[in-house]
Amino acid sequence: MDELRLKIDVFRPDTIPMARLAEYMAALADLLGNEKSVHFVRLDPGSVELVHRVDLEDQPKVQARLEALRRGDGAADAVKAFRRLDNMLADDDAVGALTADHDAVVIQFPGKTRPKPIEYGTFSQQGSFDGIPVKVGGLAEMVPVHLQETGPTALVHNCVASRDIARAIAAHLFETPIRVHGNGRWRRETSGAWTLTRFLISDFEVLDDAPLDAVVARLRAVQGFGWRNVENPLATLRDLRGDEDIVH
Repeated sequence: MDELRLKIDVFRPDTIPMARLAEYMAALADLLGNEKSVHFVRLDPGSVELVHRVDLEDQPKVQARLEALRRGDGAADAVKAFRRLDNMLADDDAVGALTADHDAVVIQFPGKTRPKPIEYGTFSQQGSFDGIPVKVGGLAEMVPVHLQETGPTALVHNCVASRDIARAIAAHLFETPIRVHGNGRWRRETSGAWTLTRFLISDFEVLDDAPLDAVVARLRAVQGFGWRNVENPLATLRDLRGDEDIVH
């Protein structure tokens, strides 16, 4: 494995934009890992062949990393880099391959030839989610209500509610997390992700955003539930809640 080559079929060295070449090199470096031992050598003529070599002492590590990726049990960062490279090739209407000595294919990138994900139309489903009201208002009978998720993504969802419900939600604007219940319209993107396009709020409840120590103090004050005897109630509550940052 003296040299490895990333072959990209749609570009030549004189046609690939420099910025795009840099993106491919960065993703390739992430794929191989061992960044201090992987070195760019040259671009070969014809279709783009990004030639690189790995220091002798670290070649077994890179080979093991690539072999695990081929088997389907590669490291998470290697899998992420593979998907990034394959997405880049698909966006460029290209296919690619990582080859070793004598053009032996190490990793194949299907790029534009990979199967297209199934696309579903929108459908309705009853559900609920948590959020903080960040905008309430409008002149229609069904009032727009924008809720920002309380989880790590902090996504803002566009909902609608009757005037009575919207008026009640407005009392918690920017301050109090609530849990809304109703009917949502969902769409599956070609990437496989699901997007909430509309949510009709039929009801809501105000959530308790008290810190864990305050919750524990209240629980311990309740007679007959055994919380006084729990050795580490904070850890127990976090286990039960699954995520200490989620409001219940």
